Amino acid sequence: MNQPNATGGGIAAYLLKHMREYGLLFALIAIMVFFQIVTEGVLLRPVNITNLFLQNSYIIIMALGMLLVIVAGHIDLSVGSVMGFVGALAAVMLVEWSLPVAVAIPLCLLAGAAIGAAQGYFVAFWRIPSFIVTLAGMLVFRGLSLWLLEGQSVGPFPKSFQALSNGFIPDLIGSGKPNILALAAGVIAVGVLVWMGLKTRARNAQYGIEDEPAAFFWARNAIIAAALMFVIWKLAGFRGLPNVLISMVVLTVIYAFLTERTTLGRRIYALGGNEKASKLSGIKTERLAFLTFVNMGLLAALGGLVFAARLNTATPKAGFGVELDVIAAVFIGGASMSGGSGKIVGAVVGAFIMGVMNNGMSILGIGIDYQQVIKGLVLLAAVFFDVYNKRKQG
Repeated sequence: MNQPNATGGGIAAYLLKHMREYGLLFALIAIMVFFQIVTEGVLLRPVNITNLFLQNSYIIIMALGMLLVIVAGHIDLSVGSVMGFVGALAAVMLVEWSLPVAVAIPLCLLAGAAIGAAQGYFVAFWRIPSFIVTLAGMLVFRGLSLWLLEGQSVGPFPKSFQALSNGFIPDLIGSGKPNILALAAGVIAVGVLVWMGLKTRARNAQYGIEDEPAAFFWARNAIIAAALMFVIWKLAGFRGLPNVLISMVVLTVIYAFLTERTTLGRRIYALGGNEKASKLSGIKTERLAFLTFVNMGLLAALGGLVFAARLNTATPKAGFGVELDVIAAVFIGGASMSGGSGKIVGAVVGAFIMGVMNNGMSILGIGIDYQQVIKGLVLLAAVFFDVYNKRKQG
């Protein structure tokens, strides 16, 4: 099979076919450049870049799980409430019961997985629509958070727990600034990304699979490498790599591998694409749907721990409305509302688009009312784009 031409119709056809993927990358760059200009350079200051990671870490973590739920053809409206409930549970364990951090964290993660299992059981095996089950869960765990905290904030937390969100990786190579370990990690990350891209191109060529034009491949990787090293340089000049950034990167790599390179991942996409056909082909669709909710509960719990650690307190209102940001990030990142399509990297980029917009508008002093309007319009535009592309292809 011939590779697409590097000029003319080949490039145009490839661009049209992958408009969403390239559009996301260019949209994120354009939004960052815009806010960098209008905020007079505040957006990309080292301290603000660090804050961007800290402020959006729990959204990105939960977006990874939400993508799998949506790809499987379901939705989870309870993630914000589950996040708040697990944060409250951690506060009670650590502050009131004085449990060790090493004991409280696994117990909270198990609680999140159990919540996901309970909701997944009704969705997968009783065929109750996920919208109804998780809407009920949203109300139940919002109420349980209020009951657990007795309507009051509980904190502060031990330093070791706060480090989950607010800690930084120490520079084990150099001393002072810039952080040599952070720079080395950035160079290694760029090298791994390019190596994996070349390996994928070689495998595609071996099996005759159509791949992107070479010019696009190198241009895309150059842009990503330059952006990554710019961010790493800024972080290296401040306090280095945040602990939560490492957690996000590791989770993103794991879930990208799961969805793109494993049989389990392919089956989740098949489930969302056509459940009946999947079942006829031997896939245990009920168990698969159940597992996506267990995974979502686990990641919602982790997000709750990260959020509580960042605030150094658990509040009854924690997680309020967060499910909307998580779902919006997934849809903006290219997931289809009908299930069966979407990528982990897209969900992460979608979360960063929302995060940069929130941060930039806050720096500019734009009120929360206008922020909500703008975010709603961006979400509507993303879904409209998805529907338009499907109709055009159909």
